[in-house]
Amino acid sequence: MKRTIAILLALLLLFTLSANALADDAAALSFGDKDTFTVLQISDPQDDAYPAHELNRFLTEAIQATQPDFIILTGDIVEDNRAGDLRSDAQPLKEGVFVKNDYEKTLANVKATCAAVFAPLEEYGKPYAVAMGNNDYKAKLKAEDWLAIFASYPHCVTVDMSDDAQGHIDTYFAVEAGGVPVCGLLALDNGQGFNDEQLNWLKNLPTGGVPCYAFEHIPLNEVGNLFEACSVFDDGAILDDGKALRLNPAVASGYFEEGWLTIEPSEQFPVLKEKNTVGAFFGHLHTAGYTGVYDGMTLGLTYGCQFAKPAPYGVRTVTIHKDDPSKVDTTLYTYKNGKFTRQVDKPYRTASNPLINLYNLIAILYRTVSFKLKF
Repeated sequence: MKRTIAILLALLLLFTLSANALADDAAALSFGDKDTFTVLQISDPQDDAYPAHELNRFLTEAIQATQPDFIILTGDIVEDNRAGDLRSDAQPLKEGVFVKNDYEKTLANVKATCAAVFAPLEEYGKPYAVAMGNNDYKAKLKAEDWLAIFASYPHCVTVDMSDDAQGHIDTYFAVEAGGVPVCGLLALDNGQGFNDEQLNWLKNLPTGGVPCYAFEHIPLNEVGNLFEACSVFDDGAILDDGKALRLNPAVASGYFEEGWLTIEPSEQFPVLKEKNTVGAFFGHLHTAGYTGVYDGMTLGLTYGCQFAKPAPYGVRTVTIHKDDPSKVDTTLYTYKNGKFTRQVDKPYRTASNPLINLYNLIAILYRTVSFKLKF
């Protein structure tokens, strides 16, 4: 009898330790009593200590329009330092948080920017996380200062789980139903690349094999496979690096003003596949809102919201279904005149006659020139 009790106690202790170990590796979110769990992706506010006049309204309206259970900011919370905005905020002709040779002033600027970006999210009261972007690193803050800023907000659940020597900040969240993990969310930091230590952390991350969704700032090279070379007369074409290209209608749809030409395989993509990642979503390009499928994984680019740069602006939702978490259900929204509208992707117009060819040629020249003028 004593032996049986001892075995049972040992098994209970082992179960408790295992549960605690899993808890250390994942922050738990929950479906609650709902059948779906909605993630709102917001990318590239790229603001400073003088927030854009439109920023609060954009964030508030995005939340109200989508009613998310979780929000993820995919990088470039702050602008580094450059000349630019004319009318977007109270400090015309200059934007950025970085102050050369003044760490404390830079830190104060970053804190002020985060306060403006996080305020509507805190008011909403649901958890949110940050995946760092390249401009966030150009502020040259220490990782511990970023983490301290995140920790100072009650609903910001970003923590550093990968613990690499460079201080990159990666977080994994298990989304549970009835206390059982149904899927996972990855907030990955590739603002300065994705190093071997991060890769090893991802490989060894105990997800239990549930479907995962990844969110990060810079698109993986595999996004380039959503495009095809085309004629300058084709509908949807742009000129990029001297080549005409467009989204391949067989695998992708949406809007873009700048293509993604790289297709060299990344080291991260196969590891995401190993972790049963069914969808990966990015920011960084500002004027891109499209979605496609490559090698069984849904890949998406989401619009930015830096009002110092011209539109389009927008957000993305990813709705996860409790009874089928592998089903990727994602929607893009564009923002104009203070309101969000669901993006409806139209099929390409067939170039069946010379007039349509001429129209498409004018369209490609307009899109190409307007993009170059914007940036």
